Amino acid sequence: MASPLLSRLSRALTAACLLAAAACSQRATAPADLVFINGAEVGSIDPSQVSSQVDGRVVTSLFEGLMRYNAQGRAEPGVSTGPTLSPDGRTYTFPLRANARWSNGEPVTSQDFLRSWHRFLLPATAADYASIFYCIKNAEPFNTGKITDFTQVGIQAPDPLTLVVTLENPVPYFNDLVAFMAFCPIHLPSLEALGAAYFKPGHLVGNGPYQLQEWRLNDRIRLARSPTYWDAPNVAMATVDVLPIDNPATAVNLFLTNGADLMMDKGLIPNALADELRKKPYFHHKPFLATWFIRFNALRKPYDDPRVRQALTLVLDRDRIVNAVTRLGEVPAFSITPPGAGDNYQPPAGLAPDIALAKKLLAEAGFPQGRGFPVLNFLYPNKFPSDRGIAVELQSMWQRHLGITVALTSQEYKTYLDSQKKVDYDVSRSSWVGDYNDPNTFLDMFLTTSGNNRTGWASAAYDHLIAQAASEADPTKRYAILRQAETQLIETECVIAPVYHYVGVQFYQPDLLGGVEANLTDEHPLRCLFWKKPPPRLQAP
Repeated sequence: MASPLLSRLSRALTAACLLAAAACSQRATAPADLVFINGAEVGSIDPSQVSSQVDGRVVTSLFEGLMRYNAQGRAEPGVSTGPTLSPDGRTYTFPLRANARWSNGEPVTSQDFLRSWHRFLLPATAADYASIFYCIKNAEPFNTGKITDFTQVGIQAPDPLTLVVTLENPVPYFNDLVAFMAFCPIHLPSLEALGAAYFKPGHLVGNGPYQLQEWRLNDRIRLARSPTYWDAPNVAMATVDVLPIDNPATAVNLFLTNGADLMMDKGLIPNALADELRKKPYFHHKPFLATWFIRFNALRKPYDDPRVRQALTLVLDRDRIVNAVTRLGEVPAFSITPPGAGDNYQPPAGLAPDIALAKKLLAEAGFPQGRGFPVLNFLYPNKFPSDRGIAVELQSMWQRHLGITVALTSQEYKTYLDSQKKVDYDVSRSSWVGDYNDPNTFLDMFLTTSGNNRTGWASAAYDHLIAQAASEADPTKRYAILRQAETQLIETECVIAPVYHYVGVQFYQPDLLGGVEANLTDEHPLRCLFWKKPPPRLQAP
């Protein structure tokens, strides 16, 4: 007998199911080998302009870096056969595969990497992730315009099949770093000839496991296995449809009616049904390196006062949020770094709830019992229903405990991201997924020069600590410095307020689909997926 909860789901989502069916009817009749629900519409496939998992899943299917992630979320050789490291731990020599090819048949060379990374670091490119390159010698001064001669940056191509990278200091996670989407090369001759049209179907020249066959906005991206990919024989799925569905009702219906084979976006779970869905054999979840947190606009009064930021943080009831709203087994977060971010790293305790202290700090800041405090506008995207639920809870906490009037502002996802980038908000919902397994991936985004800072906060002392940690070879001492920096970020200055650590969620039938493995980095490369036996929609009638 069907559960009452899922029966209600079926009835309540009839309209959403009809919308999904209508969307499917617009697609080509030939079914893809895999239909994957990716969440929101992909914003860009230019490695220099992307910053989300939604974009990254497509980017790393079309392009491949020196290293790549495997199904276990670990970095392994990609275009390179694997680096050799100098005795001082600062110089990596990457030999490139002789059989690595672009989709137009041209060989992938070290110049392709050098020129792509040069483009990424140009100040005019305005890449949010430029700071992720700063571990490379002179990358930061080049990106910030202090030097203009790129030959001074520690990237050399002594021959077509060798790339040499010299770092400022040893970086224990560098192999993982260069597997990240920002380090993927693009085919510069095509970009120079075509401009923005290069990133469109029929024009894109990539070096990844898939080619861009079709891109219909608000419908699908179709990826086709690339015959020129060096590892093409091990790519099982010949075609993949990537669907931009960000409505949980539509997404779940499409999956339950065999219209889709896989969905991985944690925001696509109807929270009211989370307890029931967690019991199903197709529901898979596990903690990974990601945190939901709050950003404060440190450029706007009264949020420029650390006491105000601390007061707003000290009244957060994180247990209520994860138990009443998100309900997927998330862990309340008091640090920005989640458990497992680096071997043996112990984050600071953070600010535990203390309503009396919060009221005292707010009064000291000039707002006793909230009197005189301006209306707090809390910004969140309309992409995930859970964000609305969390916003309502935050509104209640801040009004009830501090006497602050809170207005909730919901924006379309791209508009919300633009508002954050411009630091045009009071207080904002945020999240961050670790790009590699190290605390630094959560902490260096709050550097003064980071495009991912998005708080307006600038601290020379914090910048110095992050730089000091980067130059420290002893892991214990390095972690101690990072802990000091994180203490400043979440306690002393309280620029952000961690709320909970995510769990990764995947919907798929484990007896049918293979190659999906829960892991700390939440990496699930499409090239690793395969059918154990065909799903119902691909089986002969």
